[in-house]
Amino acid sequence: MKGGGFRIYAICYLIFLYAPIIILPLFAFNDATVIAFPLSGLTTKWFAEMTAQPALGQAVKNSLIIAVSASVLATTLGVFAARASTRYDFPFKGGIMGLIMLPLVLPEIIVAVSLLVVLLGLGVNLSILTVILGHVLICTPFTIAILSSAFQSLDRSLEEAAYDLGETAVSTFRLIILPLVMPGIISSLLISFTISLDEFIIAFFLAGTEVTLPVYIFSQFRFPQAVPIIMALGTILVGMSILLLTIAEYFRRRGLARSGAKDTGGFL
Repeated sequence: MKGGGFRIYAICYLIFLYAPIIILPLFAFNDATVIAFPLSGLTTKWFAEMTAQPALGQAVKNSLIIAVSASVLATTLGVFAARASTRYDFPFKGGIMGLIMLPLVLPEIIVAVSLLVVLLGLGVNLSILTVILGHVLICTPFTIAILSSAFQSLDRSLEEAAYDLGETAVSTFRLIILPLVMPGIISSLLISFTISLDEFIIAFFLAGTEVTLPVYIFSQFRFPQAVPIIMALGTILVGMSILLLTIAEYFRRRGLARSGAKDTGGFL
């Protein structure tokens, strides 16, 4: 009885969680500007009209620049932090790592407003660069969480054997450690890219006159005739996010399998 009740709860929860995502492509292919049932018919014209929006193209370009830059920087910082936290002991280690991971639990609007006040106080002009800095701050804790698992699963005897054979610390890291954690690095890059591409609040406060894709989508909901185009764009974004997360999970599991570690499930 208890198992049956839990199963019903799980099904209802999944329906509640994913029903909006399922409805999204229905209206993306609906031949009407009104988002309502019943559907008027099937069409692909909303996808074609996306290519005729120059502002959308610029927003996509800005978002791709930000997402690629933020994912590379956040993953690089994550490699250093994860390596240090899993391999070495240093003073105030717990407190320092806790501060680095703090953006995971802080409300994004608090982070965004704080960054805005600091940057304006320093006289920094709002641009794509400021958004990249904000996204690096948000994405770095996720990269550390992923890469810490990859570094913890390493067999330390491999590193010690490399030292015994005359390798330096730098060459050991480059030739032994880095290839073993590469699936985790790829997973971290993909997760950071997805988070940055979809992030709205930081971009809304820090982008200035440079519009990103989520900010563009938000602005277009003021115009009813643009809503179906946004539905079509949202369908593409959902598909891309699912694809990237699937690839990231594949590399995460591949890395765990290569190192022989136990899979505890999920990125975190």
